[in-house]
Amino acid sequence: MLELGLASLAAIALWWGSTGAILYLDGLPPRTFRWSMLGGSVLGAAALVGIVATRDSTSASAAFCAFSCGLIVWGWQAMTFYMGYITGPRRTPCPPGLTGWRRFVAAAETNITHEIAILAGALFVAALTLGSANQLALWTYLILWWMHLSGKLNVFLGVPNLSEEFIPEHLGYLRSYMARRPMNLLFPISVSVSTLITGWLVMRAMAQPVGSFAAISDALLATLMMLAVLEHWLLVLPMPAMALWTWSLASRSPPANADGIGKPAPVASPN
Repeated sequence: MLELGLASLAAIALWWGSTGAILYLDGLPPRTFRWSMLGGSVLGAAALVGIVATRDSTSASAAFCAFSCGLIVWGWQAMTFYMGYITGPRRTPCPPGLTGWRRFVAAAETNITHEIAILAGALFVAALTLGSANQLALWTYLILWWMHLSGKLNVFLGVPNLSEEFIPEHLGYLRSYMARRPMNLLFPISVSVSTLITGWLVMRAMAQPVGSFAAISDALLATLMMLAVLEHWLLVLPMPAMALWTWSLASRSPPANADGIGKPAPVASPN
């Protein structure tokens, strides 16, 4: 049980620290982005090497390494979007009066290139680990993708807490595609699916031999899914999600509103 608890704490620390670092770098002046991307790309390449190096190992250390590598590869994908390198063909606010399917298409055009890049990344990591004993990096990446996609859809459909502070100013137009509503029909499905998967992974972890690769892997993935559940609830509950990331937001100025006017706006998930 102690090993599972330590694995869970490690997953939380890695997720919180890596997400906060990306948020901080995204808030720096754009002239710094090329250097941040260079550093992130070096880390990403090292992570790919780590995935290959551990794909046939089922030791406890290999589990932590593969998990960290999957997190780093996902972090590189996030940096390419939030720094504006890989987004989508539309980089303007939502046209006034646009609703329904047309609004969804317009919103998708703001990030479709990034979503294709995420898919390509998943296929690449899958190819690297195809048939191997250690596929934890792939599952880590896929869970983070689920967190990202589900959170993005819920913010588009409407939730009470949009957390707009997390969006850097050069992507300020994204705020106009968000909707503030008490609830949407996708939210309970997202939370229920994530909660069920979390419970299943916890039971799997507890059923595995103590300290084994399988137990640690399931504990790491269960923690990541638990964080997905937490992220979703923070979209609707009256809780200050931003308090978790205060230190990482110190690099940016107060956000503009959806029209790009430089006055403070209400509070997007770090997804």
